[in-house]
Amino acid sequence: MAGPMGGPKPGGAKAKDFKGSLLRLGKYLKPYRVGLVIVFVAAIMSVVFSIVSPKIMAKITDELMRPILEMVGGNVSPLPIDFSYIFKIILILIGLYVLSAAFNYLQQFIMAGISQKVVYDLRRDIDEKLARLPLKFFDSHTNGELLSRFTNDVDNISGTLQQSITQVITSVTTVIGVLFMMLTISPLLTVVSIIVIPLSGVLMMLVIKRSQKYFIGQQKELGDLNGHIEEMYTGHNVVKAFGHEHQAIHEFEEINDRLYNVGWRAQFLSGLVMPIISFIGNLGYVLVAVIGGVLVTKGRITVGDIQAFIQYNRQFTQPIAQIAQISNIIQSTVASAERVFELLDESEVIPDPTTPQCPKEDLGAVEFEHVKFGYREDRILINDMNIKAEPGQMVAIVGPTGAGKTTLVNLLLRFYELNGGRILVDGVDITNMTRAALRKKFGMVLQDTWLFNGTIRDNIAYGRENATEEEIVAAAKAAHADHFIRVLPDGYDTILNEEVSNISQGQKQLLTIARALLADPEIMILDEATSSVDTRTELQIQTAMKTLMKGRTSFVIAHRLSTIREADVILVMKDGDVIETGNHESLMKQNGFYADLYNSQFNQEEEEA
Repeated sequence: MAGPMGGPKPGGAKAKDFKGSLLRLGKYLKPYRVGLVIVFVAAIMSVVFSIVSPKIMAKITDELMRPILEMVGGNVSPLPIDFSYIFKIILILIGLYVLSAAFNYLQQFIMAGISQKVVYDLRRDIDEKLARLPLKFFDSHTNGELLSRFTNDVDNISGTLQQSITQVITSVTTVIGVLFMMLTISPLLTVVSIIVIPLSGVLMMLVIKRSQKYFIGQQKELGDLNGHIEEMYTGHNVVKAFGHEHQAIHEFEEINDRLYNVGWRAQFLSGLVMPIISFIGNLGYVLVAVIGGVLVTKGRITVGDIQAFIQYNRQFTQPIAQIAQISNIIQSTVASAERVFELLDESEVIPDPTTPQCPKEDLGAVEFEHVKFGYREDRILINDMNIKAEPGQMVAIVGPTGAGKTTLVNLLLRFYELNGGRILVDGVDITNMTRAALRKKFGMVLQDTWLFNGTIRDNIAYGRENATEEEIVAAAKAAHADHFIRVLPDGYDTILNEEVSNISQGQKQLLTIARALLADPEIMILDEATSSVDTRTELQIQTAMKTLMKGRTSFVIAHRLSTIREADVILVMKDGDVIETGNHESLMKQNGFYADLYNSQFNQEEEEA
C-alpha cells in the first residue's frame, strides 16, 4: 500500500513493536477487567476439576485389579470387587466433569461478550478516526486496504480475544496442574515425559520460522487480490467498454495463482506442527508405558496410577502444542492490532477552534487573500491567489485541465489546509470556524454525481435534516426532476441501486440539484456536468442550475465557456494561478488566454454543428 503507512502488514507477519502493540491492545481490555478476572478464575476451576479426574479414576482401576493382584500374591480367596465403592467414585467423577463443563461454559460466555465489546470499541474508534482524517489521506490509500484494516484485522483480533485468551489460561493452568499431578505419581516418569518436550519445541520452531515468510506472502497476495477485485467490480462498466475483460481475468488468475502457491506452502508447513507434536508425544507415551510397566512389576506404582499418568501425559503434551499454536496466532493478532493502531495514529485534520467564530450575517461573501497552496510542501500549485466574490455574484472558474479549478473548491471547503494566506467567508477566516459550520454554508453539484443506495426521497432529503414531504417535492419541482420521478414505477419510493445505474446520468444530476436546493445554502459550488447528456436534458440541467444560483453566491467550474457569459466575474486559471480576471466582454477585449480558449472552443462547436 502506498502512502505514509507503508506496505501492507500481513496478519502472519511479525509486529514491529510487539510489546507496545500488545500493551496498547490491553488498554482496550482494561474497562472489562472484572469480567476478565471471572474468566481467569472460571478457566482455572474448569481445568482443576478436569485434572483431578484421572487421579480419582485410577481408584476404579485399582479396585478392579485388586482381586487379580491378590491372587497373584498368593491369596486364594480375594475379596470381591466393591461395586458400591466404584459407583460412588463414578458419581464423584460425573460431578467433577459437570462442574468443569459449567465453569468452561461460564468463561466462554463472558469472554464472548468481552471480545465483542472490545471489537465494538475498536470499530467505533476507527470510524471516528476516519471522519477526522484529511482528504489527502484517502487520496493516497486504496479503499481495499482501508476496508481490510476495518474488517479483516479487527475480525482477527476478535477471534483471538474470544478463543486464544481462554486457551492460554487453560493451557498454562493445565501444564502446571498436570505437572504437579505427575510428580505426585512418579517423579521418574515425569522426568521421562519432560525429556521429549525440548525436541518437539525445536522442531516446531523450525517449522514455524519457515512458514512465517509464506504467511507474509499469503496476506500480501490476499490484499492484492482484494484490491484487484474491488477495482474490477466498481469499474466493470469501463472494463467492458474498453474490452479488457480477458486482461482483468488474466490479472486475477495471476494473483490467484500466487496466492494459491504461497497459501499452500503456508498451510502445509503450519499443518506439520500437530503431526510433529503427536509423533513426539507418542514417543513419550511408549517410554512411559515401558518404564511404568517395569515399575508396576516391582510394586513401586499401581496399575491405576499408570493409567492416570498416561492420561496426564496426553494432557501434558496437548496444551504445549496449543501454546505453540496460540503464540503464532497472538503474533498474528498483535500484527493486526498494529495495523489498526497505525491507522488510529495517522495525522488528523487540524482540530476545530475551541471558541469558533460565526459571521454576523449570512451573506455569502468569499475572499481569498494571498493564498498559497500545494498538495506537497515541495510542489506549490497556487502561489499568490487573490479573489473576491461579493454576495450573490456568479464567479466562473475556467482553465485547461490541471489548472487548479477543483483545488480551489477543495480549499473553499477546507478539505486541505493552506500553506499561506487565508480565506474569508462573510468576513471570518475559515480556520476560525468549525468545519461543520463552514460546510453548511456551501452546497455542491459536482460533475461526479454522488447518490447512495436508497429511495429517491431519501437521496433528496439528504440535503436537509427532517425535511418534510412537501419540501422534498418542491425541491424536485424546482430542479425539474419531479416529472421523471413520478413516471418511475415507484415514484419517490424508487430505490436507487448500489451503482445508481437504474436512472440516467442527466436524471442523477437533477437529483443532486434538488438535494442542493433543499439544503438552501448561501454559497453554491457547481461543476457543470452536461457533457454526457443529451441537448434536452442539458437545457433542463442548466435551467435548474439557474434556479439554484438565484440569489446566492455561486462558484461555477466551467467546461463550456458559452454557458458562463453571464457570470459577474470570470477567473481564468493556468498552472495554479489566476492569470486573468473580469467578465466575458472585458476578457474578450483583452484578447488574452481566455479569448483564445473561447474562440477555439467556439470554432470547435461550429465544426461539430
